[in-house]
Amino acid sequence: MSSLLDLSNSLADTVEQTGSAVVAVNGGTRVSPSGIHWRHGIIVTSDESLQRYDDITITLSNGSTAPVTLVGHDSSTDIAVFKLENVEIPVAKVGDAKTLKVGHLVLGLARGSEGDLRAAMGAVSVVSGSWRSMNGGNIDQFIRPDITLYSGFAGGPLVDAAGFVVGMNTSGRRGTALTIPTVTVDRVVDQLVAKGRISKGYLGVGMQPVRLPKNLKTALNLTSATGVIVVNVEPSGPADNAGVLLGDVLVTFDGVTVGDTGDVLGLLNSSDRIGKAVNVQVVRSGVLVELAIAVGERPTKEE
Repeated sequence: MSSLLDLSNSLADTVEQTGSAVVAVNGGTRVSPSGIHWRHGIIVTSDESLQRYDDITITLSNGSTAPVTLVGHDSSTDIAVFKLENVEIPVAKVGDAKTLKVGHLVLGLARGSEGDLRAAMGAVSVVSGSWRSMNGGNIDQFIRPDITLYSGFAGGPLVDAAGFVVGMNTSGRRGTALTIPTVTVDRVVDQLVAKGRISKGYLGVGMQPVRLPKNLKTALNLTSATGVIVVNVEPSGPADNAGVLLGDVLVTFDGVTVGDTGDVLGLLNSSDRIGKAVNVQVVRSGVLVELAIAVGERPTKEE
């Protein structure tokens, strides 16, 4: 019995200590998402949970509110970053999600709009490698905690048994809990703080998936039954400058097989490729043609 009491007290202490860095983000929705004081003066929250980006306030542990201003947001990773000034609150102890194993106990934390702290406990049910979100964002690790994301828990932290924040919680399909790992959050925060936006690669083409005839797939020794056909080429864009033509069917990009537009967008979502030449293979008039495209930077626009 004493061991259970010790565990219970330890979890309550962890919630209290880590929860001091958790805020409610009041962004015009009926239920305020939570946020994490990720770094000094930097609040991280769930982008999809916000209806607007101006006139945002956060609710602190004592129930008071403070204004924050948008630094930037990235819908592809569901991360929005705000700047907090002239208010001193504890900063989260950010850990490494790679330490998580299936079966580890974890806590999901949230703060209500009135300042009350909330917690849900569960275990890590799935941990695997990198994945791409439905919006094409590159997420470094797939983490599914077996916790219930009650109203307001999106944007709050996932906390390990040692009290370290190992990611930001968000909703997956059918309301299941997913966690964006700390390494992904750090990367997005770094870019948004530096530039106010996420730099993404750009080819300057319109694309749509297309099924490849079986005889063509066999003749060219292709591994995928589908490719991406070019339906529009922007004049003087990266693809146009590389010699890409209307009707070309893209089948590999930088050595990676692509069978859908999402595959291409996912590969372009990294800023690492901007300004670099990548080798692509296209099917043109029944034969494979290799081209080198100097990846450009996607023009900015409101998401």
